[in-house]
Amino acid sequence: MAQNTIMEGVFAINKPIGMSSAQVIRDCQNVFNPSTVFAPLIQQEKDVRSREPAFQQKRRARIKRDIRVKMGHGGTLDPLATGVLILGVGKGTKSLQDFLTCTKTYETVVLFGATTDTYDRTGRIINKGSYENVTKSAVENALKHFRGKFKQMPPLYSALKMEGKPLYEYAREGLPIPREIATRDVNVTDLEIVEWYEPGTHNHRWPAEEAEQDEKALVGSVWLAAKRQRNPELITAEDEEAEAKAKAALQSKKREPEEAVDGVEGEIPAKRRKLNRKERGPAPMGSGAPSDLPPKGRGSNLIPPPPSPETPPPWEGKGPPAVKIRMTVTSGFYVRSLCFDLGEKLGSGAMMAELVRSRQGDFVLGSPNCLEYVDILQKEDVWGPKVESMLSMWMNRTGTPFINDTATSSAENVSVPEVRAPCDEQEEQPKEAVEAEEAEKAVA
Repeated sequence: MAQNTIMEGVFAINKPIGMSSAQVIRDCQNVFNPSTVFAPLIQQEKDVRSREPAFQQKRRARIKRDIRVKMGHGGTLDPLATGVLILGVGKGTKSLQDFLTCTKTYETVVLFGATTDTYDRTGRIINKGSYENVTKSAVENALKHFRGKFKQMPPLYSALKMEGKPLYEYAREGLPIPREIATRDVNVTDLEIVEWYEPGTHNHRWPAEEAEQDEKALVGSVWLAAKRQRNPELITAEDEEAEAKAKAALQSKKREPEEAVDGVEGEIPAKRRKLNRKERGPAPMGSGAPSDLPPKGRGSNLIPPPPSPETPPPWEGKGPPAVKIRMTVTSGFYVRSLCFDLGEKLGSGAMMAELVRSRQGDFVLGSPNCLEYVDILQKEDVWGPKVESMLSMWMNRTGTPFINDTATSSAENVSVPEVRAPCDEQEEQPKEAVEAEEAEKAVA
C-alpha cells in the first residue's frame, strides 16, 4: 500500500467482554492516530482545518482541536457481550447507518432458575423459580414460540421510557402507565440449541446480590403491567394482591433511583452500578486483552469476571440447567428479552449469562474481515497489514457486499465466512464520530 494512500472505510473487530463499544473506539484511535497507516488521513484533516476561517477555528472546543482518526460504530454491543463490532473510519462512518437494518447472528447462554432486574447475570435477583422440570425437550418445545415473526417486548425495568419517564418511575410513584408498552416487530429466522448443560456440569452462576424487597416490588409492578397488556386473562387474584401490596410498600418507602452505570450500547437495556476495584477483578480474558496488557480506559472493565470453578454456587445440590442457543434475527431484537421470556414460558425464570455476536451482515467472527482486539495491542507491523487489507476490501468492493439484510443460511454455518446470514438487544444507534473524551452513558 502506498504511503500516501488515505485509508478509510468499514471493518469489524472482536469486542472483548466487559468493554463498552465506545471504549473500543477510543483504544483504536489511540493506536491509529500516531500510525503510518493513518498518517495520510490525519494530514488530510489538518489540511482541511488549515483552510478554515479563523472564526471557525476559534469556535472549536479545546478538545475538538485535537485531530484524531474519525471513527464510529455500526451498532453497539453491551459490555457483557463479545463479538462482531462494526467500525467505520473516515468516510466509512457515513455507511454505518446501513448496518442497523441487517440481520445478525448471536449465541447466548441461558441460565434457568432465577430472574434479575437486568435480565442478565450482571443484575440483582428479583425472583427464583423451580427448575426441576426444565429439560432439553421442554426447552426445545418452548423455543417453537419464538421462531418466525412476532412482537417482542423490550426489557422493561431499566431503560425503557414512556413520555420521557422510565417505566419504573411510574411504578415507584404508584402511577398507572399512561399507555401501552410499545412492542417491536421482530423476525427470528433461525433458532436452535447448540449445547445443553445438565445441572452440575457448568460454571454459570446467578448473581450473588439480591434486590431489596421494595425494589423487587417495584420491578414486579412493572412486569405485571406488561403481563396485563399481553395476556390479561393470565392475571390472577394473587397477582392483583401482590401488586396492591407493592404499591403500598412503594408509597411508604420512596427511594431515589439508583444511578445507572454501564458504558455502552445505545440499546442498552440494563441499569448497573459502578463496580469497585475488588468486584471488577482481573482484566477480562478470552477475546479481551492479555493479562500483561490490560486496557486502562474508563470503559474497559465494566463487568465482573465469571466466578472460578472453586466458587461455591448460590444453590444447594446440583443447581439449575443451562442452554446455549444460536439465533439469526432482525434488527431491533433483544436477546436478553428472549432469555427472560423463555424462562417465563417454562415457569422457572431465566437470565442471559453470555452473549456473542458472531455475525453482522457479511462480517463474521474469526474471518479475515474481523480483527481480533488483541491485535491492536501489538505493534503496527502486526495490526497494520490486517487493517489495511480490510479497508482495501471495503474501498474496492463491488455490488453490495458486507451488508446483507436477508437470512438464508442455516445457523449451523455461522462460522463459515462464505455463508450469508446476518441484531442485538435493542435498536442500535451508530456513532458517526466518537471522540476520545466522550463520557460513557448509563444504561441497561
